[in-house]
Amino acid sequence: MAAQLRVYREYDEPNSFADDSPEPTVGVRLGDLLPLVAMAQKLNFIWLKDFLDDEVRVTEDLHQVLQTFRGCRPSA
Repeated sequence: MAAQLRVYREYDEPNSFADDSPEPTVGVRLGDLLPLVAMAQKLNFIWLKDFLDDEVRVTEDLHQVLQTFRGCRPSA
């Protein structure tokens, strides 16, 4: 049996499905999530791009740490 290829057109609006997005209902530990996302990014899995505009909620203290870390420059 021959493989079938489906071609989908790219939408002009990046958030064209924003109204159809379900509300997040599943809690995931950051320690479980990060290795999976890092591997998907390293291996260039295309499906990860589908979720780049999704919002992730974090605690206020983690947000402060991430903001501080973003401002840091690695030393030479």
